[in-house]
Amino acid sequence: MAATRMRILLASTPVGPLGSGIGGGVELTLHDLVYGLGERGHHVEVVAPAGSLHVGERVHQVDGRLQASSQHAPRHAPAETHGDSVLPRMWNRVAELQDDVDIVVNLAYDWLPLYLTRYLRVPVVHLISMGSVSDSMDRAITDVGERFPGRLAAHTHAQAATYAAPEMFRIVGNGIVVERYDFVPTAGDDALGFVGRISPEKGLEDVAALGARTGRVVKVWGMMQDEAYWHSVRRGAPDAQLEYQGFLPTDDLQAAIGPCSAVVMTPKWVEAFGNVAIEAMATGVPVITYDRGGPAEIVVDGVTGFVVAPDDIDALVDAVRRIDTIDRRRCRERVEREFSSAAMADRVIAWIDEVVGAHTGATR
Repeated sequence: MAATRMRILLASTPVGPLGSGIGGGVELTLHDLVYGLGERGHHVEVVAPAGSLHVGERVHQVDGRLQASSQHAPRHAPAETHGDSVLPRMWNRVAELQDDVDIVVNLAYDWLPLYLTRYLRVPVVHLISMGSVSDSMDRAITDVGERFPGRLAAHTHAQAATYAAPEMFRIVGNGIVVERYDFVPTAGDDALGFVGRISPEKGLEDVAALGARTGRVVKVWGMMQDEAYWHSVRRGAPDAQLEYQGFLPTDDLQAAIGPCSAVVMTPKWVEAFGNVAIEAMATGVPVITYDRGGPAEIVVDGVTGFVVAPDDIDALVDAVRRIDTIDRRRCRERVEREFSSAAMADRVIAWIDEVVGAHTGATR
């Protein structure tokens, strides 16, 4: 833990305002990191697109055209930034603030913050939010890793392993404010939960197939990012009882998922972490997940849920049949121990403490 109070500036994702849901897990990560760092006595401010909710001691709101998410672009597509993009405007603001802070923590999965690392006077570290999905981003990330060892972090080993040099990354996990989640000791019904953006990489079609096979209602929460995909899933599983519940803020979401018998995660890509898993487990809800990406490192098979072979619907069905063997208290305990905002903050503080110390020593 840092011995002195640091001034920390967090740079948010430029794909959407905080609170919109467009930024997916990055929004929750930023909010809970702000809370954890603040509880540890650090001064935390945020740079984010205009319209963002207030978090930390101050949010510097920046106008501009929202940036398209890299995850939906072809892998070989060049990095693009429009003239009126909010991304360079956010980093102009970071440059203006740099002499007032000890370190900048970048949460944006974009090339510009990585490129600017060498030009800013303040040390910049990067918490990479996705696995390898873009050649141009891979090059930018590798460049920072080689020029500035220790400046990169990933959420999980599975995420880091998608890159050519996983040893470049410090693994910091993630965390949530556990106190915001009410523990529900017993399931209120047999419903299954699915939480995430309605987008093909989340694999909702497999959960729909699971619902049809088991006869269980599937309650779906998340931003409707791809409505055509939603209708395709409905057509592909006409017997599934899918109930779309919309996008809910954290307090409402945790109350809604608590009565579920399980939350199911069936990603078709390598999830960097899987905040949904720790949110569900914090309420006592066990998680059934594919052995693909970060969620498989969060869920302890047979203890806090089940980890099954990717794309195996039969295995999902079997896991649902065994879900009552899971002690919901152990789900909550794992989150309190490993994935609280305090635990996450301590890991991040240890990381940035080393970077600030090395930077101070190098500039004397």
